[in-house]
Amino acid sequence: MHTDSHFFVILQCLDAFEIMAENYEFKENEIFSLEFLRAGSVLKFLPFPVTRMKDIQGLPCMGDRVRDVIEEILEEGESSRAKEVLNDERYKSFKQFTSVFGVGVKTSEKWYRMGLRTLEEVKADKTVKLSKMQKAGFLYYEDLVSCVSKAEADAVSMIVKNTVYTFLPDALVTITGGFRRGKKIGHDIDFLITSPGPREDDELLHKIVDLWKKQGLLLYCDIVESTFTKEQLPSRQVDAMDNFQKCFAILKLCQPRVDNSSDNTSKNLDMAKDKDWKAIRVDLVITPFEQYAYALLGWTGSRQFGRDLRRYATHERKMILDNHALYDRTKKTFLKAASEEEIFAHLGLDYVEPWERNA
Repeated sequence: MHTDSHFFVILQCLDAFEIMAENYEFKENEIFSLEFLRAGSVLKFLPFPVTRMKDIQGLPCMGDRVRDVIEEILEEGESSRAKEVLNDERYKSFKQFTSVFGVGVKTSEKWYRMGLRTLEEVKADKTVKLSKMQKAGFLYYEDLVSCVSKAEADAVSMIVKNTVYTFLPDALVTITGGFRRGKKIGHDIDFLITSPGPREDDELLHKIVDLWKKQGLLLYCDIVESTFTKEQLPSRQVDAMDNFQKCFAILKLCQPRVDNSSDNTSKNLDMAKDKDWKAIRVDLVITPFEQYAYALLGWTGSRQFGRDLRRYATHERKMILDNHALYDRTKKTFLKAASEEEIFAHLGLDYVEPWERNA
């Protein structure tokens, strides 16, 4: 049984690791970033509390940088390194910049070099050229940075399914990402769409988008066409983006506004009074039926779980795994799978339920 004080050490470590990992990600130092992410995954699932350095002896993923942070938290109750990062000007700016839909590390770097430090400054600078995606990110900023609840995900799920079934009644529409892993909140909602029928509908995404435009539900959309070919070998990159047709959208979810006037300043009140909807980020991915199981495994995540699974395939099984396929390098063949269970079986692993894949 964890007592609160024992828990406290692990929670402090997880917070510190997250900050360190994010800072290294902003510096594009993926190796150090992964080091802290992995260590976090290990600590999250420890069946015992950490009260002294001996407790982490023999645990995987505990490099010197990680150990230094744990040791300091055990001794001082906090991490001075994580504190330093939180006060670091560059980190604070990047944290703000990357919170905008469509803004990554590269854009943040550019803005920072221009001397910009806050989103206010970015908006005020007339020389900043925003992409269509970034404009939408700023326009619906408040909605997009607020969490998406399970209830909102279910409501969007109904909209997506009804729209897809209009054009493709036998389609399979599955919610993936954190919500499939049993999370109660998220930042966007991902759907995987496939059809067991013989013919694939290349126009499906365009039809969906057109209908949503007509219905006044579409606030933004970017369709990326498929570059998938059945013959291509899986990618060896641990974080490869897949080649399926996909659509990054922002949907308008109508919702009755609860009147909590007491905690609304009068400025926000006017806005809140008129607005009976919320902008929500929705990704749709269309996959051929044959690749569905692999795409489902990849898009369910977590990112860390997917990375480790691909690494395991490569190093332990001499196979290459990605969101499209599993290739056996020894036999020089693609391994077919109709379900995630079959993929785990190919890898010689016990099946891991989606809700057990959070680390």
